[in-house]
This record gives sequence, structure tokens and C-alpha cells, in this order.
Amino acid sequence: MTPWIHLIVAGLLEVAWAVGLKQTDGWTRLWPSVATAALMIASFFFLSLALRTLPIGTAYAIWTGIGAVGTAVVGVLVFGEPRSAARLVCIVLIVAGIVGLKLTSASSS
Repeated sequence: MTPWIHLIVAGLLEVAWAVGLKQTDGWTRLWPSVATAALMIASFFFLSLALRTLPIGTAYAIWTGIGAVGTAVVGVLVFGEPRSAARLVCIVLIVAGIVGLKLTSASSS
């Protein structure tokens, strides 16, 4: 897998563990807690693979951007969080930043 695929997988796993974190109920529920911890480890593992090649500033910003956008979208679609125009514009701006970082990255591996 390329570093960019590793980074995308890491970001998607971040979305999964963020959603899982809500399900742990403050780490008081065993199996959601175990699953969330495993997702966290997997996310960091894939991020570390991407960091072998990609610049840390770019990779970290994209990883957190994927996590933030994905988690916000899940919040709106699954948990009924607000979907105001301002919120959607902010999500689009994060996506624009992610795309911009990818396009201007020194390592296009």
C-alpha cells in the first residue's frame, strides 16, 4: 500500500474510534472499550506507516482532518447533531485544507 492509502486508512480508523469512544460511556462498557482501544492502536499503526515517507506536518493534519470531517458527518447522520449551513461550510473548509495539503505535499508517493 502507498503511504497515502495508509494515511486514508488511519484517518478512517480515527473516525471509527471516535465514534467508538462515545459508545464506551466513559470507558465503563467493556467490549466497546476493547474495540475502541483496538481501533486506536490500528489507526496509530497506519499513521506510523504513512509517516515513513510523508512529511509529518502534512500527514498529521490530513489524518486529523479526515477524523474531524468523518466524525462530524457521522454525528450529523447517525447521532442527529445539528446540520446548520455554518457547520457544513466549516466541514467543507476542512476538506479544502486536506486537499490543499495533499496537492502541495513535497512527497507525492
